[in-house]
Amino acid sequence: MKRREFINWVGLGWIASSLPVAIAACSSETTTQANSPNNSTSPNNSTAQTWQKVGTVAQLDQKGQLLAQNSPVGPVLVVGTSKSKNLIAVNPTCTHKGCTLGWQAKKNQFVCPCHDAEFGPDGKVKEGPAEKPLKTFTAKIEGDAVLVKPA
Repeated sequence: MKRREFINWVGLGWIASSLPVAIAACSSETTTQANSPNNSTSPNNSTAQTWQKVGTVAQLDQKGQLLAQNSPVGPVLVVGTSKSKNLIAVNPTCTHKGCTLGWQAKKNQFVCPCHDAEFGPDGKVKEGPAEKPLKTFTAKIEGDAVLVKPA
């Protein structure tokens, strides 16, 4: 075997062995599924049906919102203050590609920083590319704790 043939075979073998890794890395389905609010790795139903603490009133009042990425019910963004009568609470994971949404108080909506999807305070899509609404929560304040449960 000539040196040129050997190098060609080694190169071809390297490309063939790298192909599955490249396909897995480029698959948007894997990324979307891993970040989906309805992912099977989300907290179990018994935890999800009861009130869960996601932070304190002091944290909420500091910025007018409270982001709890690793709460017992999954990611939660609570908007409001301790003086608000109605707290807004949603899973801040965009249903389009899984980016973390931000709250725009002036427009009274959640906006995706990746693709500009817009969601109303009720979690419903106002403007795409997202097509599915956000998962919403019922929120309340008890003592110095901010509590949520699925709506």
